[in-house]
Amino acid sequence: MNILVTGASKGIGKAITLKLKSLGNVYATARNENALKELDCAGYFVCDLANFEELQKLGQYIKEKQIDILVNNAGEYIYSPIDKINTNDLAHIIDVNLKAPIYLANCAIPYMKQNKFGRIINIGSISGVMGEANASLYSATKAGLIGFSKAIGLEVAEYGITVNTINPGWVDTELGNSSINDSEFSKEEILDCIPQKRFVTPDEVADLVKYLISDEAKGITGQSINLCAGLSVGI
Repeated sequence: MNILVTGASKGIGKAITLKLKSLGNVYATARNENALKELDCAGYFVCDLANFEELQKLGQYIKEKQIDILVNNAGEYIYSPIDKINTNDLAHIIDVNLKAPIYLANCAIPYMKQNKFGRIINIGSISGVMGEANASLYSATKAGLIGFSKAIGLEVAEYGITVNTINPGWVDTELGNSSINDSEFSKEEILDCIPQKRFVTPDEVADLVKYLISDEAKGITGQSINLCAGLSVGI
């Protein structure tokens, strides 16, 4: 297998990258070259997904490496009331969270079709399922990712390609903790709203990615899977 993971330098992306190294050739991409080197993968590609010229080069890299497992993990989070959002924030988060995964899937699917095998796993968010006040751009882009996964899951099902979205809730990562700092709630207040009273770990997300790649999961496609310690069920 030839696997590419975006946003691989830290957090969920790093956990996924390390977990999948036993399955084949893992290629990692992120903005931090030193962090990518430390992963000791089959290869890496430094890329800012918000820069379309760099994104196009990454697309060519995907074609050259004949990627048959694409994990669109990279994402940006902005906490702001809708009336305070500026146009730069709007363009940036759409570019990273939605435009980049769509473009990279576009680059990867021709080889997957030819090979009659492929896996695309998009890392969404519970905010795209439920909505999150003061994070409307994040919620909107992650909801878009769910819809995109369903649509292309239908398109490519006959070629042995599966497409799924994993929606983590609060995850114990640098991004998760910085999100708490940005919000109006304390960590204790957030934990109190989570049925299991805990944050999900990056390894839990990585384990689910690994399962969705496996042959045992070949019948799972077009699905939006919530991995959120019960947060999506209710309070």
